[in-house]
Amino acid sequence: QVQLVESGGGLVQAGGSLRLSCAASGSISRVNAMAWYRQAPGKQREYVATITSDGTTNYAGSVKGRFTLSRDNAKNTVYLQMNSLKPEDTAVYYCNAGFIRAGMYYTMDYWGKGTLVTVSS
Repeated sequence: QVQLVESGGGLVQAGGSLRLSCAASGSISRVNAMAWYRQAPGKQREYVATITSDGTTNYAGSVKGRFTLSRDNAKNTVYLQMNSLKPEDTAVYYCNAGFIRAGMYYTMDYWGKGTLVTVSS
């Protein structure tokens, strides 16, 4: 089993920065990647970024160039550094454990409880 705990959310002004953390415990052999998703009120949960076991990253077009995903394997933690934040980045951010198959990321039913990021104008 996998347990995920997000932290680091808060309120920032547009143009500011924030770093989110996702601490993982336990393991599932199928899992070979982790991802961040976000969900704004009244909207669908949206893909943000993924990172593989070897550190390869992928980003949604809406955040590419502004967000950076990294991992600390010794701490079993992934980080999402968010720069140049915009009001449209406001959402609850969720960590997910999943896997990559044929270059595509697939979620598994392992989610954290989320951490709220609010970006003011």
